[in-house]
Amino acid sequence: MTSLAEFAAMYRQREHLPMKSRLAFMFGSVVFLHVAAVVLLLVGGAGGGQPLALGLVLTAYVAGIKHSYDWDHLAAIDNSTRKFVAQHKDPVSVGFAFSLGHSSVVILAGVMVVGGAGLAGQFMEDGTTGHLVLGLIGSGVSGLFLLAMGVFNGTAFLRTVQLYRAAQAGGEIAVEDLATKGLVARLLTKPLAKVQRPRNIYVIGFLFGLGFDTATTIGLLVLTTAASLAGVSVLALLALPLAFTAAMTLCDSTNGVAMMRMYKSAIDDPQRKLGFNAVVTGISAFSAWFISVITLGSFLNAAFRLSDPVTTWLGEIDLGDAGLVLIGMFALVWLVAAVRTRPARRL
Repeated sequence: MTSLAEFAAMYRQREHLPMKSRLAFMFGSVVFLHVAAVVLLLVGGAGGGQPLALGLVLTAYVAGIKHSYDWDHLAAIDNSTRKFVAQHKDPVSVGFAFSLGHSSVVILAGVMVVGGAGLAGQFMEDGTTGHLVLGLIGSGVSGLFLLAMGVFNGTAFLRTVQLYRAAQAGGEIAVEDLATKGLVARLLTKPLAKVQRPRNIYVIGFLFGLGFDTATTIGLLVLTTAASLAGVSVLALLALPLAFTAAMTLCDSTNGVAMMRMYKSAIDDPQRKLGFNAVVTGISAFSAWFISVITLGSFLNAAFRLSDPVTTWLGEIDLGDAGLVLIGMFALVWLVAAVRTRPARRL
């Protein structure tokens, strides 16, 4: 039998496992979340009188899918993945860790709602102290984190453009040349010191989720409250945040793996895909800056109760549908790069 110390040692060394093993473990965990949600739904509705349960769980699942495509999710996952790949790591679980941290807040809030805790309602209600404090924490952390990631990847973008021009002039490019160097890299060493592995992104995701700042999150909690009043069983109610989590971790995990493969394909073949690397890195840096400006503007508006048109406008921007635009941009760049770098067919 494996001792606790041996298990802890195996856990610490999991980054050294083959990539296929880590992918299997991660997506196996996602499958487990789906199975757990289904089991709670079936057991909760076994006694009959639960006509709303299935529809509510499906609604929560769709909400989780939609929430995973919010631009702040994509920007955090994509920029973190770009940073890890640049450090020659295989960050297979960035999306999973971020999503699990983010959804942990939703699960805790859902459990509080099911348990009848009035405190959860105070956190959801606009204008309350609890809602303001959590909102400031969530927006402050997310804004500063994305700003740091945007600067890190923005510096990498500028360096990649310089290397691209050098390559066009006939110079040879090595993988080491793509590393972020100079003053900016040294300045960001301390702020990003705690973000060394994909699992560290869990805390970032949790802090992102503290604000209850999206319609899907608030809507899910309101839906849970309404279902509780309608007489849906406790187990079926608990399936709602779990279904939301299962959907969001599936999409975010897939996004993280796709971005890892995209960045690795560019870095592993710098001579042929330097232009592709520059474009993708530029999009990631822009997305991080874009979201950080909006988030920090909203933070300043709420923290200091400003009434100016700029921060008020920034605080009212909905980033939900914009995430699909970002996915489309990455997909288009990847498609163009795949076509341009495809070996010519021999006649």
